[in-house]
Amino acid sequence: MEGRVCIITGSGQGLGRAFAKSFAALGAVSIIAEINADNAKRVADEIIESSGKALAIETDVANSDSVQAMVERTLAEFGRIDVLVNNAALLQSISRVPVDEISNEEWDNVLQVNVTGAFYCVRAVVGTMRKAGWGRIINMSSDTVLLPPPLTYAHYITTKAALVGLTRELARELGPDGITVNAIMPGSTETEVEQSEIVRNNRAKIVVPRQSIPRVEVAEDVVGAAVFLASEEAGFITGQSLPVNGGIAFV
Repeated sequence: MEGRVCIITGSGQGLGRAFAKSFAALGAVSIIAEINADNAKRVADEIIESSGKALAIETDVANSDSVQAMVERTLAEFGRIDVLVNNAALLQSISRVPVDEISNEEWDNVLQVNVTGAFYCVRAVVGTMRKAGWGRIINMSSDTVLLPPPLTYAHYITTKAALVGLTRELARELGPDGITVNAIMPGSTETEVEQSEIVRNNRAKIVVPRQSIPRVEVAEDVVGAAVFLASEEAGFITGQSLPVNGGIAFV
């Protein structure tokens, strides 16, 4: 990945942070596109202190103008965009209530960030990828699409299923331009982000015992899939959704 310029949305913490640090460790420039400016700067500083290259850009993926400004600044600084990881998503902050109790506002907000935000980012980068004849787009879905869903999560799972459909359509549309589009479907992943007691208990008591590899999934387990799908070697793989979940579900 030496010299590649990689935009990772929602990379101020969690999986996005792990992707950004791993890409930079392999010689790429990581663009920390993150709504929380302090978190973005912290991750960029961590990378730079480790002799990597990174740029923090405060970005609200739910706002098309913010996304366009982020892409324009990236091009102004580096002249290229090779990889886009659509990682930004709402999860921890959303209500876990029955479908008939989800408000219009929350439904719209989750879709705007998790799905429309990915669309905005793809639309903004695809022109420069087409000109280069090369690009890698990775959409972060979820293995909840494959599992009997947890109750009271209709909005979140709907968005993650939508990303699978978006991935397949874009793969067909952009393949002739040398751009691959794939999705990763991680399982319940433990990161440095504080999670609720319910989530931790469900992971320990329900998720892990059902996995073929019965241990807690961590961010490093997902990084390898992202690095591979962003690589030259993955150039003939597109339209795929890869579960990285310890074998709790298969496709």
